[in-house]
Amino acid sequence: MRRPLPVKTEAETTETSPAAAPVVALAPAAFAADAEIERALDAVDFDGVTREFKSQDAFVYMEKFLPRSVTEQLIAAARAVTPSVNRNYLPGHKQGGSVSRHTLDELAPFVAELYRSPALIGFLERLAGEKLLPSPQEDPHAYALYYYTRPGDHIGWHYDTSYYEGRRYTLLLGVVDQSSCKLEYRLHTRNPGVAQVDGAVAYPPGALVFFDGDKLHHRITPLGDNEERISLTFEYVTDPRMGTWQRFISNMKDAVAYFGFRQVFRQIFGRTKR
Repeated sequence: MRRPLPVKTEAETTETSPAAAPVVALAPAAFAADAEIERALDAVDFDGVTREFKSQDAFVYMEKFLPRSVTEQLIAAARAVTPSVNRNYLPGHKQGGSVSRHTLDELAPFVAELYRSPALIGFLERLAGEKLLPSPQEDPHAYALYYYTRPGDHIGWHYDTSYYEGRRYTLLLGVVDQSSCKLEYRLHTRNPGVAQVDGAVAYPPGALVFFDGDKLHHRITPLGDNEERISLTFEYVTDPRMGTWQRFISNMKDAVAYFGFRQVFRQIFGRTKR
C-alpha cells in the first residue's frame, strides 16, 4: 500500500489545474506557502491519486506532498508550542501529548493559515468529490499537533468518528518522525462483502494521509526508546452542524483524551482571539 506520490508526465502538466477553493485572506507567510503548494500540485497525477483514494474506500497516502519550506515552518511551529503540550494517558488505549487549535491560534498562527489554504482545500475537495468546510471555531480538533515523545506513546485502534451531521475528513501531515512508529490501518471494515485490507505506513516530514474518518480503522504503534514523532492533523467537514448532545460528547472526549479541559472549553469562557 505504501506508494510514492504519483506525478504527471511532462505532457500532462498542461492540463487544467485543480479548481480553486473560495478566496480567503492569508498572512504573507501563508500566502507564500499556498503558492508553493499550488506549484507542487501542478506535478501531481490527480487522476491516479483519485483512483487510489476511491479504490481504498476514501484513503490515500502520499510520501512526498508538502514543499520543504512549508514543512520547515511546521517544524518550527511544533517546537515553539512544545511548552503547551497537554499529555494524556488512557490505560489500554492512548498515551501521548497534543496541542489544540485554540493554542495554535495564539502561538503558531501559521498552522491556522495553512489549514485555510485555498490550494490545499481545493485539492482535497477534488479528492473527496464534495465541498469541504472548515470545522467550527469551537472545535479544538480542527487543527492540532500530536506529540509522541516518551517510550510507549501510542493510540489504539479507532475511527475518527464524526459527531457532525455531515462527514468529517482527516488530513494527517508528517512534521517530525525520528521513530519506529507506524500508522497501521484496515480498509473496508464497514463494507459488507468486501475483503478487509490491512496496511501500514510511516509518514515522514512532508507526507500526507487523507481519509474519511468514519471509514478508516487505524492506530499508531508505540514509540520506542530515544525516539520522537510529531504529526499535524487537519479536520474538514461537509456539514458543520452538530446537535447539543453530540457537542457535549465531543467536547468531553477531547477534554479527557486529548487537550485537557482548559484548552477545550476556553472558547466558552471567551479566552480565544478567533
